Amino acid sequence: QVQLAESGGDSVQSGGSLKLSCAASGSRRTCMGWFRQAPGKNREVLALSGVDYTTSVTDSVKDRFTISRDSFNNILYLQMNSLKPNDTAMYYCAADVIGVCDTANYLGFLSWGQGTQVTVSS
Repeated sequence: QVQLAESGGDSVQSGGSLKLSCAASGSRRTCMGWFRQAPGKNREVLALSGVDYTTSVTDSVKDRFTISRDSFNNILYLQMNSLKPNDTAMYYCAADVIGVCDTANYLGFLSWGQGTQVTVSS
């Protein structure tokens, strides 16, 4: 099973930016993605990236968040701009999709990282 290590979480003020990274061990993953979970809420898919660099981003964040990947080094990124207090959550990286690599149609992921905390203050 692939090991995923997220980094880049921090505490920022509203309107700020952060770039999260997720380093995956082993071979290149066909589909990787970013999720988040705020206290008391369900986990939410944010963005997915296929090995062919296709991306799928949830409508609620697509104007502010950008997913990208360095397939050679097996690193996934999430650039987050114009952060808001309700972006506060634990952010998780996932790999090895079940189903298609699309935020609306994926069925699940086999591998998960431990998460990195993002806190946005007003």
